[in-house]
This record gives sequence, C-alpha cells and structure tokens, in this order.
Amino acid sequence: MNKSAGLLLGFVVVVGAVSSVGAWYTGNQLEGVLNTSIQDANQQLKIALASTGGSANVELVSLDRHLFSSTAHYRVKLQNLQAGEQKKDIELLFVDHIEHGPLPWSRLKALKLAPVMVYSNYELEKSDTTAPWFDAAKGAAPLKGQIALGYNRSVEGNIELVPLDFAPDATTHLKFSGLSLALSASDQAAKIKLNGYMDNLKVSAVSPEQGPVQVELNGLTLASDLAKSGLGFYLGQNILELSETKVTYGVKPAVVTIKGFEQKDSTEAAGNVLSGRLAYNVASIDYNDKPVGSAQMSWTAKNLDFPAMQSLIKLYQVQLEALQKAQAAGVQDPEAAVPELTPAQQTQAEADIKQLLAGKPQIALENFSFKTANGESRASLLVDLTNPSSTELPPVELGKQLVSQLDAKVLLSKPMISDLAGLQAQIQGQSDPKAVAQQASTASEMAGTMALSTEMATVQGNDIVSALHYAGGQVDFNGQKMPVEDFITLLLTKFGGQGGEQP
Repeated sequence: MNKSAGLLLGFVVVVGAVSSVGAWYTGNQLEGVLNTSIQDANQQLKIALASTGGSANVELVSLDRHLFSSTAHYRVKLQNLQAGEQKKDIELLFVDHIEHGPLPWSRLKALKLAPVMVYSNYELEKSDTTAPWFDAAKGAAPLKGQIALGYNRSVEGNIELVPLDFAPDATTHLKFSGLSLALSASDQAAKIKLNGYMDNLKVSAVSPEQGPVQVELNGLTLASDLAKSGLGFYLGQNILELSETKVTYGVKPAVVTIKGFEQKDSTEAAGNVLSGRLAYNVASIDYNDKPVGSAQMSWTAKNLDFPAMQSLIKLYQVQLEALQKAQAAGVQDPEAAVPELTPAQQTQAEADIKQLLAGKPQIALENFSFKTANGESRASLLVDLTNPSSTELPPVELGKQLVSQLDAKVLLSKPMISDLAGLQAQIQGQSDPKAVAQQASTASEMAGTMALSTEMATVQGNDIVSALHYAGGQVDFNGQKMPVEDFITLLLTKFGGQGGEQP
C-alpha cells in the first residue's frame, strides 16, 4: 500500500469513527431536541394564528431510535380552521425519517459537507382526512420536505407541495403544478428567509350566477426576509409576484387577464414605534384581449405605538372569540350574544387609544392610480392624527382636535374616461368606430360638466381635479379657504339637501 492510499484510508477511518460517535450522541439527544423544537413551533403557531380565531398544535407521537437514523411520527391538530362559511377541526399525521449527524448520508451525496445535528425527511401520512389529497397526487405524499438542523440550532430546508389533478365532481376540476418553498432560520427563528415558486394552478367550476368559471394562476413567486424584533413579532419585507392571472366566465366566455401583479409589504420599528408600507402594482389588464390599463396603489403608516395597538388587538380578539362561539352554537343573533366591554376593559381601551393618538400616527394613501393608453387618473390621501383634549367633545370639535392635518387630491383624466367608455361600448357590442368614438367623447365631457356643476372639482386642461387641505380648523378646498364648519355646511348643501342640519 503506497503512502497516499494509506493516508486516504486513515482519513476514511477517522471520519467513519467520528460520524459513528456523533450519530450515537445525536440519537441519545434527539428526543430532547425534537421536543424543544416542537415547543418553539407551537409557540410561533399560537402567535401567528392569534388573530384568526383558530389554533394549531404539534405533538410527537412516537420516536424509534437507531444508531444512524430514527423514525418519528407527529400529529398536527388544527382547530377552528376556516373552511368556506364553516369552522373545522383537522388532524394531520406526519412521518419523519431522521438521519443523525454530523454527516448524514443524504447531505454527503449532495456534496453538502457542513456538519449538522440531524437531517429530517418528512412527509404527510395517509388517513381518512387526507385520502382525497393522496388520490389527487396519484398516491404520492402530497406534502413533504427536508430540514437540516445545525448544531447552532439554525434550520435550512424546503417544503414541497407535489402536483395534483383533482376532480371532486363532474363540474369541478383542479390542476396544480406543485409548489416548492425553500426556507432558512437562525436559532429560535430570530431571522427567517423564505423563497417559493409555483408554475401553474387551474381551477374550473360552474357557478349558478355566472355559469362556467375558470381561474388560472401562472408564475407565482414568494419571498420573505424577516427578523424578530424586540416587540415580539417579525419585521422586514414580503414579496408576492404573479406573472399572469386569467379568469374566464360565462356561457359566452368573457376573459379577464391580469399580468405582472406584484405585492410588497415592509415593516420596521424604532423602539416601540412601528411603521410600514404596502404596495400593489398591476402591469396590465385586458378584457377579451382588449387592453384596459395598468394600476398602482401604495399605503403607508407611521408613528404607530405598538404596545397600545397590541393591547387593542387582544381586546378585539376576546370579542371575536365570543362572536365565533355564538356563531358555532347557532345563535340566531350572534352579535347580540357578545358581551359588552366591562368597565375595566372600557378603561383599558380608552387608555390604549389615547396612547396610540399621543404618538401622532399618520396614515397615507400615497398613490392610487389607473392608466390607460391615453390618460392616467390618480388619488392620494394623507391624515395626521393627534390626541384630543377630551373624547367627550361635540363631534365637530372632536374631529378638529383629532385630525391635525389632512391632504386629499383626486385627478381624473378625461382621456382615460374616454378610453374606458370606448372599451365599454365595444364590450356591449358596438362595432362602428365613429359610434364608439362619439360615446367615449360624450362620457368624457359629461364627467367634466358634472364636476363643474357640483362645484366639487375644477377642470384643468384634460384633467378633472379636486383638492382638499385641512389644518388648524381651516379648510382649503379647490382654492377656497373657509372654516371647517362652513365646509361641512357646503357638503350638506350639495349632498344632504337644503336645510340639512350641521352635526
């Protein structure tokens, strides 16, 4: 035996010995590790589902240990799960084939050489509840995945929903390409990253109102990058993208196609103060292959006192649970069965609201826009709130003190109105180009005339514009300055009829 071969053999022996010792150690520690992980998971599930009225619990049913591997069985109980208009309890069973560290064979084959404590290969087990799901997956486990647990208690793995082809009755059909979700998390899930992708989901059914209906989703991408804050919940960013959505409905099929849908949300905190942003974007909307337009919307919230919000949410959850119990019991008027707030709860709610308003929160619709081939309409709204001197003030005075500033602007593009009116004429069967153009022009001009006649807007070139600014009890409405009381009178005159009483 030459020297190189001897060194290689020695290395293999050492690695084998270390692996055997590590596997034996892991096997003896495994049950404690699993129980700790399950406790952490149950705690996270409790937090995540707190506002839904439902609950979930994971338990270790059995653990069969060997030197290099073990087999575990888990039970997942889902209670008060919303299914249509009803609440259901569901029980799922999982089997987990666990390879002991530090060098599990499955990872070695994939050239993943970093030592891990365990490598989990789990999948859903067939039961009376899940049998239809297995049938739709042609006998395969419809839900499965792998998770590597590091010695620093970090987690890296994936979740896979396999392709499904399911027809529960003669008029309903579901076809699903499958979904793959990669995940990683640090110790106790202090940081979490998720990335997922689905190619296609198609659902066909028959609606009593619309007739045949088919919904098709293509190119779904999910991504999250989150970190647990000192406030006890996750901050960071979530992204959902859908390359195409197609809805077909009616005996004489109409097709709505939405391309380039994107949703982004982000949250951050400084101390106890929370802020966030939510944005939507749609690249294009078509109706029966005719272009309609594109759309955007974005909301922001700032200066939100989280402890006060959390306290109010908990109070709301108590009321919600009471309502859900009444509904489950078949009470005819479930809302009447919800008990009124106790004096202590009322006092707490008032203190929470006062604390929340003391932080001067701001809510803003930064942009809500719709764009067609020839024009774009936009709307925006910003509201700054503050703590009033008393909640017992008359309504107008309370509003003046509650809202420290308000800015609102609406811009309607006459060419955009014309584009939509022309499209509507074509959808209704009008094929004469001159008639379509005339109908579109009439709708556009009528909108401008109505805006001027109500004095609620002005016409600036091709745009119908309405702008409102409020601060310090004074209103600036389309360039007219007046006390807020006069503005309320103006609105009542225009929309409430003459002689309307001021609140």
